[in-house]
Amino acid sequence: MLDDAIDYVATIRERAVWQPLGPQVRSRFRAAQPAEPTPLSAVYQDFLDTIRPYTVGNVHPAFMGWVHGGGTLEGMLAEMLAGALNANCGGRDHAPIEVERQIVAWARDWFGWPDTAAGLFVTGSSMANLIAVLTARRWALGDAVRSHGLGTQGARLTAYASSAAHACIPRALDYVGLGHEALRRVAVDREHRIDLARLREVIAADRAAGQQPFLLVGTAGSVDVGAFDDLRALAAFAAEQHLWFHVDGAFGALGILCPDIAPLLAGLESADSLALDFHKWGQVQYDAGFVLVRDGALQRAAFAAPAQYLQRASHGLAAGEHWPNDYGPDLSRGFRALKTWVTLRVHGTRRLGEMMGETCRIARHLAARVAAEPELELLAPVPLNIVCFRFRHGDADRLNARIVADLQDSGIAAPSTTRIDGKLAIRAAIFNHRTQQHDVEQLVEAVLRLGRGA
Repeated sequence: MLDDAIDYVATIRERAVWQPLGPQVRSRFRAAQPAEPTPLSAVYQDFLDTIRPYTVGNVHPAFMGWVHGGGTLEGMLAEMLAGALNANCGGRDHAPIEVERQIVAWARDWFGWPDTAAGLFVTGSSMANLIAVLTARRWALGDAVRSHGLGTQGARLTAYASSAAHACIPRALDYVGLGHEALRRVAVDREHRIDLARLREVIAADRAAGQQPFLLVGTAGSVDVGAFDDLRALAAFAAEQHLWFHVDGAFGALGILCPDIAPLLAGLESADSLALDFHKWGQVQYDAGFVLVRDGALQRAAFAAPAQYLQRASHGLAAGEHWPNDYGPDLSRGFRALKTWVTLRVHGTRRLGEMMGETCRIARHLAARVAAEPELELLAPVPLNIVCFRFRHGDADRLNARIVADLQDSGIAAPSTTRIDGKLAIRAAIFNHRTQQHDVEQLVEAVLRLGRGA
C-alpha cells in the first residue's frame, strides 16, 4: 500500500485529472454491509478499482478548479504516523498537544501577535470562521449568552463583510443563532475590495435604526479572484467603531511567508481573530484548518465547559492547562498538527513562500496568454494566483460552462466556473506546487480548441 501510494503521486501526470464514476462503479458502493470478514488484499483491490481512479484530482498539476492544495509525500507519511499513534488531541498531557502548541507559537510570530493569542486546528476555515464568530458573540454579549441565549440585545447584533466574502460567513451567523440576514454584504470596488465609504454608510444606518454592529470581517484572498481587502484600513475602522475585527484568510493569510505577498496582509497584526487553512497554499494534506484568536482567555470563555471527566490534575496524564477542547467545540480531535509540523519542517517557511510566489508567476503567465488571444477575455484583475476568463461568443455563458465540463470530462484539466459582474467565467486557481507553466499553456490550448469547435 505504501509503495503504491508513493508511486501514485510520482506518476500523477500519467493519469487524467478527473474521471466520472460510471454506473457500474457506482453500483459497487450499494453493496450490503460486511457482516463477515474480508481479506485485506481483497479490500485493497476494491480500493484500487473503485476509489483511487475516481478522486477529485487535486494532487494532479492540472487541477485548477477550486482552492485545493496538492499535498506532499511527507504529509502523507505524517498521516500514517499519526494514524499509528491514534492520539486524541482534545486534551491531556502528551507530546501531540505540544506539537500543536508549537505551531500556534510559530503562527503568532508570523503575524506579529502577542503571546496571549490562542490557536486551534480544525477541519477547515468554515469551522475556523464559526469559532471566531462565536468568540466575537461572547465578546459582544458577555457570559450570559452561554447560559441564557441571545436575548433582546443579541437579536440586534449585525455583522459586516464584503459581497465577495466566502459563503461560510453568513452560514456562521446562521449557526450562532443570529441568522444570515444579520450579515450586511457591502459592495466592493473595482479591485474587488470592500468599499470603505459604503461600509461606513451601512453601519451608520444600522446604528440609527437601533441595531448593534459588533463584527467586521475582512477577506485576505477572496474565493473568486484572490482579492485582499485593505486590512490596515479595516483594522483602524474597527477600532474606531468598536467592532471585533476578524480576517478570513483561508488561503491568503499564509502569503505572509512570501515577501512579495506579505505587504497585502498589512493590518492583520491588529486583527482580533484569523481563519486560515494549511491544506490550501500550505500544501498540507486535508484536513488542516486553523483559527487564531488574539485574546486566548476570551476564546476559552466562549468554549470551555468543565466536567468531572475533564478534571485537571497537578501531575499524571490529566495534567496541563489549558487543553485544546477549552478553545473550540470538539472534545475528540485527531492529530492534524503532525502533518503540518512535518511539512513546515521538511520544506521550511522560506521555500513554502517561494512556492506561493511561483504559483502567482504562473497565474500571471496565464493571464498574459489570455490577454494575447483575441478569442479570449480576461474578466477580473489577477492580484495573486486566480485567473478568471472566458471564450468570447454570442452565447458565452452557455459555451463556457460547456467548455469547463468538457475539460473536466476529458481529464485534460479541471478548472471551475464563477460569475464576475454577471458573466460566467472559467476560473483557474493555481494552488498546486506541482503545476508548471506548460500546464496552463495546455489549458489555454484546450479552451481555444473547444471554443472554436462549438
